[in-house]
Amino acid sequence: MLPQQCLLCAAPAVSQPLCADCYARLPWLTTARCPQCALPTHDGRVCGACLAHQPRFDGVSAAFAYAWPLAPLIHHYKYAGNLALAWLLAHALAAQVNGAVDLIIPMPLAPQRLRSRGFNQALEIARVVSRLTAIPLAATACRRVRDSTPQALLPWNERAKNIRGAFVCDADLRGMRVAVIDDVMTTGATLNEIARNLRKAGAVEIQGWMVARTLPR
Repeated sequence: MLPQQCLLCAAPAVSQPLCADCYARLPWLTTARCPQCALPTHDGRVCGACLAHQPRFDGVSAAFAYAWPLAPLIHHYKYAGNLALAWLLAHALAAQVNGAVDLIIPMPLAPQRLRSRGFNQALEIARVVSRLTAIPLAATACRRVRDSTPQALLPWNERAKNIRGAFVCDADLRGMRVAVIDDVMTTGATLNEIARNLRKAGAVEIQGWMVARTLPR
């Protein structure tokens, strides 16, 4: 109810942390893209990389490209604790997701990182998406049991090895369609690894619902 300023341009912002103009100028992911990994393709068909090495997940929906000025907003959300941005990011994501699912699962955070950060950024976004879509949220269905080097600090070709064995899924997901929510997807290695555990738990369909997708340069 109190007046606030846009985080990007300091103009008045009424109902969210950004003014209407800055919100419209965010890097919305509108181009034709691969339905499996969300990378841009010429005609919206499955890309060559997914055809050559089929991921363990069935599809990815993303609201934005991970680019300026969204990238500093996500950084501000994760590392400065601006939880008001979870509402904004979740609303954008909920408007873009494709496919019906039975359950939403947030990407787990390692206990040490959770203590340091104070919150799981994926869980806070998932809470809002769950309310907006009326899809149940299973906040503790999966756990991260191994802390590893943050994926963002590693070369792309080392990320799959770095995340291997990091997750455990305790829930009985037999016959269920699930969506995994996270803030940013870069190589897909983290989503692919948690999807491996979700398959073991019985999930029959796995979607990745990502706020932002890193695109090739």
